[in-house]
Order: sequence, then C-alpha cells, then structure tokens
Amino acid sequence: MPSCAEGPLRGVRVLEFAGLGPAPMGAMLLADLGAEVLSIERASRPGDAGAALFDPRLDVLRRNRRVLALDLKQAAARQLAGQLVQAADVLIEGFRPGVMERLGLGPQDCLARNPRLVYARMTGWGQHGPLAASAGHDINYLGLSGLLHAIGEPGGKPVVPLNLVADGGAGAMMLGLGVLAALLRARGDGRGQVVDVAMSDGCAVLGSMIHTLRAMGGWSTRRGDNLLDGAAYFYTTYACADARYVAVGAIEPVFHERLLRGLGLDPAEFDAQFERERWPQRRARLAEVFATRPRDAWCELFAGSDACVTPVLDADEAPQHPHHRARAAFIELGGVSQAAPAPRFAATPAPPPQPARAADAELLGAWGVAPELARSALGA
Repeated sequence: MPSCAEGPLRGVRVLEFAGLGPAPMGAMLLADLGAEVLSIERASRPGDAGAALFDPRLDVLRRNRRVLALDLKQAAARQLAGQLVQAADVLIEGFRPGVMERLGLGPQDCLARNPRLVYARMTGWGQHGPLAASAGHDINYLGLSGLLHAIGEPGGKPVVPLNLVADGGAGAMMLGLGVLAALLRARGDGRGQVVDVAMSDGCAVLGSMIHTLRAMGGWSTRRGDNLLDGAAYFYTTYACADARYVAVGAIEPVFHERLLRGLGLDPAEFDAQFERERWPQRRARLAEVFATRPRDAWCELFAGSDACVTPVLDADEAPQHPHHRARAAFIELGGVSQAAPAPRFAATPAPPPQPARAADAELLGAWGVAPELARSALGA
C-alpha cells in the first residue's frame, strides 16, 4: 500500500475546455481519481448573462481543478491553449460540432501538435447525423432513446428522472469510459484518437437490459405495465403513514416471501408472483398495509431481513443515513454537501477532494507554457 493517496490516474494530464453539465462531470470523475485537470474557462465580460445567476464556488463539478480563464477569441489565448495541448494526455470539450475547429483547436489541429492525444468530444447528438447541430438537453436525448416513454404511471405522462440518465450515465460515465479506453490504447502504441461521446448514443446503450426483456417477450410498450417500471407490486414504492415512502425491490422468490411475511401476509396467497394480471390487486393490498405505519418503523422492521425494503430519502436525509456515514459516501467541501469520489481503489486511493483553484505561473510552466505567455495569461 502506498504511504499517501495518489489516485489510479496520477500522472495523467487532462485539458478541459469548460462547458456545462456532462462534460464537466466527466472531467470531475477523472480528477477525483487523481488526474491533473486544467480547466480553461471563458473569461467573463461585462454584461455576461450567467455571471449573476451562477456561483462557481458552489459548483460541485468544478472540484479538483486548476482553472485558467481565457478569451479564446483572442489570438494570444489560442496560442496558449495550443501549448497546453502539447502537454496534455487528454482533451475534453463539450461544444457543438464545429466550434473547436473554428478556434483552430479541432482534432486535426490538436493531433498534429500532439499525436498521442485523446480528444474527447461530448455532445448531445454526436458529431454527425441530422440532429448533430441542434440544441438539446437530457430530456431530449432520453426522449429519443425510447426509455423516457417507459417511465411513469399507467395512463399518465412520462416522468422525468431528473438529469441522471443522459447527462450522468450516458454522458459523463460514457465519457470517462471512452477516455480511459483510448488512453490505454495510446499508452500502448503512442497513437491518440477522437472519442465521439453522444448522449443520444449512450441513452440507447443504457437501455440494453430493457431491449433484452423485450426480445424475450417480457416487456411491453405500455407504460407502468412491466417488471421494472413500478407495475410489479414487489418492485415499486409505497406511501407510509407519515406520507413518506419506502422502495421495495423483492424480485427473487426468497426475498418476495420475506417481504410478505414482514408485512404479516400469507405468502401462499401470493403465489404465481409473475402473473401480471394479479399485480394491480396485490399492489393495492400492499399499499393498504404500508399505509398503517410510518416509514422508519417499516425500515426498522425489515432491517437485516433481505426483503429489499429501504427508505426513500430526500437530499437532506441521504448523507445522514448510517450506511453512507459508515462509508463516508458524502463529504462537505467548500460548505457544500456532495458525493465523495467513487469507485474506490485499494492500492491507489484517490486524494481528498479539493476546491477548484486558479492556475499559476508554476503550473503553466510545468505544462510547457513559455514564461512570457504565462505572465500575459495570468495578467502578471
């Protein structure tokens, strides 16, 4: 075991052209694991719309960064960025197709400067296709995937699952996976490449298990009619006496039996667990029982039973749950509660997260920036 935290990505340099949402989250994941991330942020100008509405000091996604504010419309700033490209292992950008090319920082230009560079491009619709140049957000990419249609109550409208799917899973996580795969290849043969990360693609991939169930005849296109969409009485949420909720996931027969016994119900009356025509009546019956006690009373009753019953916690409660506290799964940084880095590594633990800090001349020098150019960029 090492004597100090270093992170499995120690020594990897990531140059991020900062944007919003999934690209910064992907860069955060790499930074959390020890990569040195230098983020080029837009130099603010008088009258910028977002300046008064967005406080970067509270932005969790900026942690573990060194930050350099540049106006890339200026030739000197583009020259500086070009020097940074030469020292980077990874470049991350999240602009619409063509923006980086117009700045002279597109893949062709950057790979000419640094042939081993992994050039990761995060977009909603990808670098080509009829929608490539169109605007969009998480809800749009998820809507096109066929997955948003499946989320919600029967007869109701689709329910938005926050921005967890497209921005988080299909965006940031796919970015991290793509970068690491391309970096592994570059370390082997010295050849970098472009990684085209489209959230619309990623959403489709995240639906692979649903496509499997459809192929097996176990999934219909009717909302709220399937095993994993809340229709099953043993895989859904229930309101308790205090108007708080529990989540129930007792799919396997042994867990199903423990759930029923914990509720004081006879498992023999709930045979043929997977016959869908029985689900609505059984769901109503379980709803009646769960409504007789407060949420935490049910959770105490089911503790250690493997009935797969857990509380539905809100954002204030979650960091205080004993399991999260035991694993230090939430931390406070800069006065902001947030998730700790994950996953965890036994031999190369990640360093403690730090707030974003401004880049300095020493850092830019280590990245190969000429002293006079560094002083100019820093206003020194």
